[in-house]
Amino acid sequence: MRIGPYELENNLMLAPMAGVTDRPFRQLCKRLGAGLVVSEMLSSNPKVWNTAKSQARMNHEGEEGIRSVQIAGADPELMAQAAQFNVENGAQIIDINMGCPAKKVNKKLAGSALLQYPDTVEAIIKAVVNAVDVPVTLKIRTGWNPENRNGVEIARIAEQNGIQSLAVHGRTRACMYKGEAEYDTIRQIKAAISIPVIANGDITSPEKAQEVLNYTGADGVMIGRGAQGKPWIFKQIQHYLETGENLPAPPLSELYELLHEHVANVQNFYGDIAGVRIARKHVGWYLAEHDTDRQFRKTFNAIDDANEQLDALNAYFQALQTRETRQISPAA
Repeated sequence: MRIGPYELENNLMLAPMAGVTDRPFRQLCKRLGAGLVVSEMLSSNPKVWNTAKSQARMNHEGEEGIRSVQIAGADPELMAQAAQFNVENGAQIIDINMGCPAKKVNKKLAGSALLQYPDTVEAIIKAVVNAVDVPVTLKIRTGWNPENRNGVEIARIAEQNGIQSLAVHGRTRACMYKGEAEYDTIRQIKAAISIPVIANGDITSPEKAQEVLNYTGADGVMIGRGAQGKPWIFKQIQHYLETGENLPAPPLSELYELLHEHVANVQNFYGDIAGVRIARKHVGWYLAEHDTDRQFRKTFNAIDDANEQLDALNAYFQALQTRETRQISPAA
């Protein structure tokens, strides 16, 4: 699959998620099979670019692969400036956010709120595409609410004004993340335009990825929440698409290595105070199937020291490994 001059390794993408797809997580997902990883959403407001949060989101040091940076805003001129700023900072693809349903974004008429205003959508796309020499992509939802699914109209505007690929989340803004994603609109969008279309929403398994690709005719899939705590899902999906066979989940030893590495990288990236806090949600996602009573999560979330977090993970996995060994050992 191509986006502008770039040939992706495969058609599996990591969705941009605020507070999740930071550099440590992007690097891990890329290594575990994602063909493209997209950064967290960056505001087009230059007044916040020097904040610690924005500086962290702009950090691409040591990243392999194509650097795709998502920007959000409602003013065409500011969006153009943000695109230029991020290209100067190393972005190789600029992705425009018109899919975020969060109230704090929508109240500024950014994110998916823009889908109500096709003229503004067109003005923003034109401004950004004309401002930079790198490919510009777009992320949308199927519409503002179920009564106003105008995704096909927005898709045509995008193609006509130079967007290089379009990712579509199969929900409207009003649906937030509730209910099930629908793929009929994505299918209609794919039939209406010729640029690559990426299907997004509720893709949490290799079988679902194959099903969505088959039904929509989409060129690729974008994984968001399905990758939280399971960054290896990209490798599993790729294997399934190629062979029709399922790769098993990582064994405990590999899960420990991945989680330990991820937590340590988060701590190093953000520093001991913020890193400790941010690591907690990732640990909860990774261990959801093991820590079913959430007792370890409760204990882990009370730890305020980086080294103690790593020690706690080590002890927890040693106990898991011992329990697993006892369960598979033959009775004496």
